[in-house]
Amino acid sequence: MQALTIIDHPLIHHKMSLLRDKATGSKEFRELAGELSALICYEATRALPLEDAEIETPIAKMVGKRLAAGTKLAVVPILRAGLGMAEGLLSLLPTAKVGHIGIYRDPNTLRPVEYYCKLPSDIAERTVLLLDPMLATGGTAVAAVQFLKDRGVTDIQVLSLVAAPEGVKAMAAAHPEVRIFTAAYDKGLNDHGYIVPGLGDAGDRIYGTK
Repeated sequence: MQALTIIDHPLIHHKMSLLRDKATGSKEFRELAGELSALICYEATRALPLEDAEIETPIAKMVGKRLAAGTKLAVVPILRAGLGMAEGLLSLLPTAKVGHIGIYRDPNTLRPVEYYCKLPSDIAERTVLLLDPMLATGGTAVAAVQFLKDRGVTDIQVLSLVAAPEGVKAMAAAHPEVRIFTAAYDKGLNDHGYIVPGLGDAGDRIYGTK
């Protein structure tokens, strides 16, 4: 079974209810998406390695902790909706490098097609936090993970605002070692492929488009 972490926290529940509400406008939606992404990032980075660091406070010397030397992270949003999560992560990880992956689904073959990919040159050496707000069918995220693997990446985590069982199962079948962190795990998809109850189209709600 896919390694799935559903983050259970009062702030997550509160902000997710606001995010889902159809009355929430684009400005507030963007702000909430960033705040929720930071909270998800907090949990997704819990296992980052630490090392001792000798410091001196205004009062005394002490040994504190810092991220271990050599820790390399990359934040990679899937265009376009994933961009709405990136700022939240970068507020906590300002030194992380950023890549972008653009994918669309071919209407004839129904297969995902990469139309844009710009990644740090040392991406294979980094832990990649892949951002996909809606893990619905999972097709886009599964393809993005494969694109990263094709470029040598071995440590990948998927962060989403909402996930559906179909998407989680698709990721488990294709990439069982990839961990998923999400703020909500909904009951499934409707006939149009939207997560139920979900929050609608994340890209449209972030950017105010239809």
